[in-house]
Amino acid sequence: MILTAQEDIEAPIDRVFAELSDFDGIERQAMRRGVQVQRRGSVDAPVAAGTAWEVGFTFRGKTRDAVITLTDCIPSEKLVFDTVSGGLEAQAVVNCVALSRGRTRISLHSELIPKTLSARLLVQSLKLAKGGVEKRFRRRMAGFAKDLETRLKSAG
Repeated sequence: MILTAQEDIEAPIDRVFAELSDFDGIERQAMRRGVQVQRRGSVDAPVAAGTAWEVGFTFRGKTRDAVITLTDCIPSEKLVFDTVSGGLEAQAVVNCVALSRGRTRISLHSELIPKTLSARLLVQSLKLAKGGVEKRFRRRMAGFAKDLETRLKSAG
């Protein structure tokens, strides 16, 4: 199953990408929302391709564990994350494109790949409700972009 969304932000691409790649801040935001986050390896080491996080969260009433790995990072252009959670694998690609000096487009392309029967059933149920899932996905992306733009404007 593939989900895509894109949003435009009134900010320069370098500032947008710096905010998107502020992994310490993202970890803190996730923890405030009840997600358990543990970076693998040295916390003091800079985040680069190969950095991974172990996360624990509740989905559909069950506690789930996942490993998220940053597999590619091209500064001011792209971030690629691979996630494995049980029998479900996912890849998320975040692209940034400068539309002008002060405007940036963020696009998110996410693909879910089931590897087990239970994961296939989960993805199939999501496909049956695809219209609602896509609508929520795009709404969350719009909210994220709006919050990001607000943070960048307030930071100066």
